[in-house]
Amino acid sequence: MSTTPSIEVLLIEDDVHLARLTAEYLERHGVRTCCVGDGERGLAEATRRTFDAILIDVMLPRMDGLAVCRELRARSAVPILMLTARGEEADRVMGLELGADDYVPKPFSSRELLARINAQVRRSRGLLGPTREVLRVGPLSVNPGARRASLNGVELALTQHEFALLRALAERAGRVLSRDQLLELVKGGPEDGPVDRAIDVHVSRLRQKLGDDARSPRLLKTVRGVGYVLEQEASS
Repeated sequence: MSTTPSIEVLLIEDDVHLARLTAEYLERHGVRTCCVGDGERGLAEATRRTFDAILIDVMLPRMDGLAVCRELRARSAVPILMLTARGEEADRVMGLELGADDYVPKPFSSRELLARINAQVRRSRGLLGPTREVLRVGPLSVNPGARRASLNGVELALTQHEFALLRALAERAGRVLSRDQLLELVKGGPEDGPVDRAIDVHVSRLRQKLGDDARSPRLLKTVRGVGYVLEQEASS
């Protein structure tokens, strides 16, 4: 499997055996991997060095993975993938609400994990999707190549998943997209993406950053029972 060049990830995992096996697999496929065994040390390492992606186990000693995710997301837009044995929708949604870009349940396939890391890093580097030109939708400007977006000239602080969602909507401005369509566009396929409610979570967070009123949005609108649409003629 090909790998996006020069990837370095931080794996925060207290299961020494799993961390070693995962790191060995990733290293064999060209992904340099730094392993840390607890949440506090993981957060310190993540803020001390620059990584292309952070893999965080939810159940960690000293500081749990969700707290690490929350603290890290407040400081950085680095892609975050949560790793956990928990399978409940509420746990998955909580991780996404705290800013995680992806959620990989245990036990996971090392090959799938590698693919998800590559996808997140390519997305963060602006290498995914059909469009590299700057997209302009009303007061919005979306630059896929630079992975930047601005509203009325003010840059937006978006997570990887939020940017991917905004990009997908901007590339199809004026067109209503269902949750399944958005999952496919953002994740590569509905079967690999989070539950439907996760799209609602990301839309809600994106609306907040766009300054949209959830009860009467002017930019990112809900079409009840169908999906979402980014208005082509949205005004500032």
